[in-house]
Amino acid sequence: MISKEELICKIEEARDKLNRSIDTEQDSSTVYKRSVELDQLIEQYIVAGY
Repeated sequence: MISKEELICKIEEARDKLNRSIDTEQDSSTVYKRSVELDQLIEQYIVAGY
């Protein structure tokens, strides 16, 4: 199982990637993919009970 701190770092990195994709107006499929990746990490955080 991933540690809380490591998961938080991954969430922050995924959020930054998503924000950069939006800011640079990348195609919608890239933005969607990064959004899903972030959602999955957040779900892991919630399920772990942190």
